[in-house]
Amino acid sequence: MHVQTMSEVDCLRFIEEHRLARLSCALDGHPYAVPIHYAFRNHFFYSFSMMGRKIETMRQNPRVSLLIDEFGKDRGWTSVVAEGIYEELPDRIGSKIERDHAWSLLSQHASWWEPGALKPEKGVPAGDTDHIFYRISIDKISGRRASA
Repeated sequence: MHVQTMSEVDCLRFIEEHRLARLSCALDGHPYAVPIHYAFRNHFFYSFSMMGRKIETMRQNPRVSLLIDEFGKDRGWTSVVAEGIYEELPDRIGSKIERDHAWSLLSQHASWWEPGALKPEKGVPAGDTDHIFYRISIDKISGRRASA
């Protein structure tokens, strides 16, 4: 097995080619990781969710990381980790253009609204049904690739 470090350009290309990441956030020493669908443009991950633990955690601690990986043939794999800052894109003046940009990027892909719009079949409190669009700006990125 040969493992090599990926260049930043290769990491960014890999991120652009994929749509599913594992988002990790933490609050009060408790880590939380969930899958998200994303669109990527100009060093920003764009995604959305309904209100829940993920959003509550990122609002209190905006430092997050994302893992994008792929397992290939002959035991090969690629793994990229991006660290960055969470920022909400509310539907109001000052954020509307970026929010619309996020929606336009996400909606170019099938099933873009999953898993952000799907929640367990519990009652949703009144006022918590709005989708929350957000972006994550990358401040650190690294990746590795292995081949047989």
